[in-house]
Amino acid sequence: MDVSNLINALKNGDKKALARCITMVENETAGYDDLLLKLNSIKNIPIIGITGPPGAGKSTLISSLVGQLLSQGKKIGIIAVDPTSPFNLGSLLGDRLRMSDHFNHADVFIRSIATRGSLGGLSSKIIEITDVMKAFDFDYIIIETVGVGQSEVEIAGLADTTILVLVPEAGDEIQTIKSGIMEIADIFVINKSDRQGADIFVRNLQHLVQSHHTKDWTPAIVKTVATDNAGISELIENIEQHQQVAVNAKRSYLLAEKVFQLLQNERMKGISKKDLQAKIEIEMKKDGFNIYSFIKNQQ
Repeated sequence: MDVSNLINALKNGDKKALARCITMVENETAGYDDLLLKLNSIKNIPIIGITGPPGAGKSTLISSLVGQLLSQGKKIGIIAVDPTSPFNLGSLLGDRLRMSDHFNHADVFIRSIATRGSLGGLSSKIIEITDVMKAFDFDYIIIETVGVGQSEVEIAGLADTTILVLVPEAGDEIQTIKSGIMEIADIFVINKSDRQGADIFVRNLQHLVQSHHTKDWTPAIVKTVATDNAGISELIENIEQHQQVAVNAKRSYLLAEKVFQLLQNERMKGISKKDLQAKIEIEMKKDGFNIYSFIKNQQ
């Protein structure tokens, strides 16, 4: 199937065509650049970024969120980013197991992708993959990051609405994380809020969010128990409310961030980590090895 036919199949709701397009873009196989150039009718589909520390229950929250959206007749695309080993480049890609309730649903498409060495909680190909998915007939696209900590701020440059998932046990650590990841959230979700200390944690968080409000939006705080579907309706209401102000407020920022990342990726294509490692193994054995001199010689 040529690129034009593949795009037509994609726009007509062919999931196999969607999967094939994503694979082409992710692996940069023949025709992928032509495919991206012909995506000239990308819909304005809301991108929901869900991030937070490991163990906060992001996958369970997404499963509950998707369940309620499906009951409203919505079509959902999910990108679950899994960490890649820096040594063997392997990845579990296990989020489809954790979201097994919806894996075979006709109105859900789940794609797990590896970070492939990216340090920001996302894959270096996430922008292109998201644009491919926006050409499909989804009502929402949900992106779950790997949960690596402060470097997850990358999601704010991609998502229209960014949700930060925390748990009550994070209460003592809130001061240490607020300088980085706390600022990116449009909505805070306190998951597992049936645990002790949840109300105190919410009160502390309420004091912090006051310093991050804009003229259009003050970050919302939603208490959930994802395993019981508690608080999910309120979360959807807040997502819908934020979408009404997000498009205009963040449009130029999001596009500038996307272009910057794409330009950066394009200019780094000729650099191979494997080749660098081989050169370093030789050079580091020499007396007076200096990493900055080595870098200068590579330019």
